Amino acid sequence: MNLDTVTIVCIALLGILLFLLGANVTRNRALRGGGNQMPTDPSDKLLIAVRAHGNAAEYIPTMIVLLLVCSVLSDSWVVDVLAIAAVFVRTVHAAGMLTSRTLASHGPLRDIGAMGTYLVGVALGVTALVTI
Repeated sequence: MNLDTVTIVCIALLGILLFLLGANVTRNRALRGGGNQMPTDPSDKLLIAVRAHGNAAEYIPTMIVLLLVCSVLSDSWVVDVLAIAAVFVRTVHAAGMLTSRTLASHGPLRDIGAMGTYLVGVALGVTALVTI
């Protein structure tokens, strides 16, 4: 197994990010108190927190699995670069969502994070394929 320190740290950071986003949902629910816990208004802070966490939950686990697969199959520095890029794009995306006034519009951080997620995810998949 070729898991190195950089990849392990990045996998841990992705996991931490996912759990922090989940804790932020809990914090927002607590702040809301007994009010509407299932908001639909795209500018509602709770909905923004829920979607930031949900989006991370949709992509981070797959990225972690692909990082593990790539690490087992290859000892190339490319895996480390992709691991660092994964942490960067997912953090940028989360920041873009959480600082947005509304989910109805996109901002540069959110868009960079989303496009970066697709690019890194595809690169991880291709890396796994070419290293088998």
